[in-house]
Order: sequence, then C-alpha cells, then structure tokens
Amino acid sequence: MAGGAWEATNLPKLPGFYMNFKSAGLAAIETGDRGTVVLPIKAHWGKTNSFTTIVTESDILNEFGSLEDTNGSTFYKTLKMCTLGGAKKILAYRLADSTAKEASLTLQNETDTDVVKITAKYVGERGNNFKLTIAPSLANEGTFDMKLYENTALLYTYSFATWAELIDTVNTANVYILASKAEGSPDISGKDIKNITSQALTGGNSGITGISNTDYIKLLDVLETQEFNILSLDGVTDEAIQTSIASWVTRMRTQGKKIMCVMGGSSEDDVADDAVEKVVQRSAGFNHEGVINIGTGVILDDVKYSSADLAPYVAGLIAGQKMTESTTYAATPFDDVTRRWTRSEQETAVTNGVFLFINDGRIVKVLQGINSLITLRQDQNNAFKKIRSIRTMDAIDTDLQQTAEDNYIGKINNTTEGQLALIGACKQYMEVCAQGGIIEQGTYTVELNPTYHGDNATIKPEPDQVYLKWSAHITDVIEKIFSDFICE
Repeated sequence: MAGGAWEATNLPKLPGFYMNFKSAGLAAIETGDRGTVVLPIKAHWGKTNSFTTIVTESDILNEFGSLEDTNGSTFYKTLKMCTLGGAKKILAYRLADSTAKEASLTLQNETDTDVVKITAKYVGERGNNFKLTIAPSLANEGTFDMKLYENTALLYTYSFATWAELIDTVNTANVYILASKAEGSPDISGKDIKNITSQALTGGNSGITGISNTDYIKLLDVLETQEFNILSLDGVTDEAIQTSIASWVTRMRTQGKKIMCVMGGSSEDDVADDAVEKVVQRSAGFNHEGVINIGTGVILDDVKYSSADLAPYVAGLIAGQKMTESTTYAATPFDDVTRRWTRSEQETAVTNGVFLFINDGRIVKVLQGINSLITLRQDQNNAFKKIRSIRTMDAIDTDLQQTAEDNYIGKINNTTEGQLALIGACKQYMEVCAQGGIIEQGTYTVELNPTYHGDNATIKPEPDQVYLKWSAHITDVIEKIFSDFICE
C-alpha cells in the first residue's frame, strides 16, 4: 500500500493516497481492527520464523506446549502479559537460529533394521521429552498400539497393523510427531513390529542460544508486509535493538504504515538510584509519537517484572481499547510497582515522554497515556504526545488509504464530478467519526486545497493529482479537573 506524507517540492512517485497531518487538521474514523500486536518470542516448540495467532491465554499452551519459560525461552511471560493487557489478536513470531533441530527416533523391526523415522513436528527441546511405547493392542488382535508420552503424561495413542499404516496414522494425526520411511528401509508393508518401552526422541534443539540482534532486525523486513498495529519485544533491553526498532517504526510511519512500538528497560535500571534519569534519557533517544517508553516495573503474585517485561502488557492494553478510551488512569491487575516515583518525579515523567505505572495506595494504574515525543516537530502540537490522539490519526490515515485504493484510485475520473464524489465520501467518513465521539460534531471540513485548486491556486497539480484539505477537532478524555469549593 503506497501512502504516507508528502512534500510539495518532493512529490511521491508511486500511485497512492498521501496525507499530511497538521496540528489543526486531525481526525479519525470508524474503528476497524486496531488491536493486533506483534511479539517476537523464543520458545522450545511451535512454528519458527513465522507467525502464530494467539487470541486467548489457552492458545499459549496449545501452540507452544508449556505454561512456563525455561532455558532461555520468553514466550509465556511475553504472551501472557499481552493477553493480560487485553490485546484482541497477537501475532507471535518465534525466533530460532541455525542450530534449531527436531528431536527424532528411528524405529526398527524384529531384525533390528531401521524402518520408520519418527520426528517431532517442530524444532525444539520439547521433543526430547517425548517417549514412545509400542506393544500389541489389547483391544484389537493383530494390531499394535504406539503410545506417545511427554515425560509421564500420555499425549496420544496410534493404532496400526503395518509399518505403512503407522506412517499414515501418525501423519494424519499430525499434532506432536511426524513419521516417514527410514533411509534405506526395506518394504514397510510388513507386520514385523518390534515392541519398545519408553524410548525417547533425542537431538531436539530450540535454536535459542545463537539468537542475536540480527534476528530481530531480520524480523523487521518481514513486518514491512504484515498488517498489524503495535510491536513490542520479549523483554529485550539491548540499546542497539531498541534504537533500530524505533528508527524502523519512525520510517514506516513516514511511509504510511501507521504502527507503534512499546519498549522498556531492565529490572536493574528500573530501581537504580538514577532510575528517573535513565528512563528520561531513553525517552529522549526515542522522542517520537510512534514509540512508547515504559518507566517502571511491576509486581504480580510476588513475581517482579521489569519495564521491558511489562511492554507487551502496555501493547495489549492499547490494542484492546476502543478508540474513545484512553490509557490514562487505566486500572491494572498488578499488586505493586517495583519503584514508587515521587510527585515531582511523576511530573518529570509526564513532561519527558515516560509512560509510568503508579500505586495510588489502592491500585496500580497508568499515570498518563503518553508516548515518548518530547520535542514537537513542525506542524505538531501537544495532541501528538497522547496515545489516544495518535491512534485516532493513525486510524483515519490507514482507513482512508484502504478506501481510496479500493474505490477511487484508478477507478474514477479526475474531474469536478469525481473530486466531489471523493470529498463526499470523506465527509461521510468524518461524520462516522463524529458520531463515534472521536472528533467533535460540526468541527470538521473536507475541501479541495485552494493552494492547488481553484482560481487562486498558486501551484498547478498534474492531471492525476488531487489535493485535499481537512480540519477537525479531536476529542480527548478528561484528565485534569479544576474546581473551586466555596464554603458559606
């Protein structure tokens, strides 16, 4: 999808819908699917270097086979945090290095000849926990049962009469293991089945130890063609990775891909004597409306989570909200924060682009729904510092790009009638926004930009160009209440 910002002195070459957001011309439209979060993870099971969709916490177990993180895995903590935040849809991307390998076991016949190779469905250490037992079936004479265990838990029973049937049965089930004819195997139509007891699959490697910054950067290339709304990390605090991702998000936004990313720091930095200085410095390094910087860790069920661990929760919180909602003062299920910021420190956070959690004495909640933008660029105002406002802007840009491509670009003549049709559709779109409460009724206008169209135009557009001018007043939530109490 071509789109993004445009400059009069450097017009884009590709056909597309190009929009500049000015501080006086912000708007958003009917909410579509704004709730998809991308999370890179490390795991011992599941598809590698591709996306797995997670909707509920039970999906974590179904797709990645465990409810805990061991030996370098990060999937459970990362995905649980995001689902806890309320994400509607998570795209988990399992990273793995070149050492990743499936666990396997070669079955032999009664003459100790290799016949069938059993392989774990996915690369990873989990496959090393699989054990096979083969014995004559007690229910059906002349057949055999192969039972698959994970440690001592029975996962599946495969019934078969011949080696060929075993291969078909295993591959039809296709849940935990796969089967194939062993290299150099004789005819597999025979029934010379050899009994075995608790023989383990071996050789499984999760490919975690060799994962480097490069693997995270490669993921960004994949994400350029993926539809999603928010990106976060699996507890990564490496400055080089965070800087690369922030730069990539900034570039994507200028090219019309309106995404955000959420990142945080280490447990040590969260509670250090100079914690405030460290997190403020991190925000200053990002300084962008598309990047959200978490300032403190939390405690849940006596377990401490760093601000980097907490980033997927914030991504889920943002993605799970309606367009009319704000993360400001959003209540959380956490028991406490790992560091309680003072009043003056909280003011520092608000003015320096730090997304902070506080304990108000009753609950742990978000202080204010802000991004890391500190220094306003040309044509920006303080609305650009609010996550809700940015979501509104992103919504209108994304939806109008799609609408323009589907219904207008290359489909209608660039005549007065065609331009009026485009403007009419845009006004209907704005009315939907107004009815939904994300812009104020009666404040929006859509018209041909007089700089390029009309009798007083100073720049003549090309025959295939239309320049629109928008204005609207974005609504916000009440965040500050000032009152006078008069006692008479």
